[in-house]
Parts: sequence; C-alpha cells; structure tokens
Amino acid sequence: MTRSETPRPQGPGTLEPGTRQRDQLSVRIADTAWTALIVVAGLWTILTCVDAVRGTGSWAYCAVALVLLAIGLSMRILGIRRRARTRL
Repeated sequence: MTRSETPRPQGPGTLEPGTRQRDQLSVRIADTAWTALIVVAGLWTILTCVDAVRGTGSWAYCAVALVLLAIGLSMRILGIRRRARTRL
C-alpha cells in the first residue's frame, strides 16, 4: 500500500441518538450556553453597579443583576457537580 492508499478515518463518526459523540455534543452546547449567559450577566452586573456608584443608574438594577448572576453561577456549578457524579 502506498501512502495515498492508506485508509483514513472519515471524521468524528455519526451523531445518531445514543452514541457517545451525541452525548458529548449536548454537554458542549450546554457548557457554551451557560458560559455565554454568565459572561453577559457578569458584564451587565459590572456596568449597572458602576453606573449606580456614579449616580447615573439605579441600585435596583444593580441588585437584580447581582441576583441573576448568583443564580446563573449556582446553576452552572450544580450542573458541573451533577455531571461529575454521574461519570463516577
């Protein structure tokens, strides 16, 4: 066999239901979504709190942003812990 005739894998495999790649794909999508939500909530928290300190914004928006950030972070941490428990 020459080098050009050697068989090569044709990608990551099929994404049929029940396959390992399918499970990993859903986990990666969830991780990306939670990370994006945390980043947006964190930026919103920083901006609203800075505006509140300057006196141009409301403290209520800052408090709501902090609560939503805390909820998002706690859900993200719970998801990571739950996934770690199921792998054991």
